[in-house]
Amino acid sequence: MRLSTRNQLTGKVASIEVGAVMTVVKVALDGGQQVTASITKDAAEELELAVGTPVTALIKSTEVVLGVE
Repeated sequence: MRLSTRNQLTGKVASIEVGAVMTVVKVALDGGQQVTASITKDAAEELELAVGTPVTALIKSTEVVLGVE
């Protein structure tokens, strides 16, 4: 599959927290960092995600918001 998304980060599923509707998936990236994705419970089931599953995090965003106090 070819994608237009330029920000593609490879890693493995580190943890999965399944909720009633949404699932939070933490991915340990190959570079040592971690990224967290919130996806639908249905999507997580369709992808058959489990701890250790190799995945690619595709990041497509038009803005990044930061805040400090």
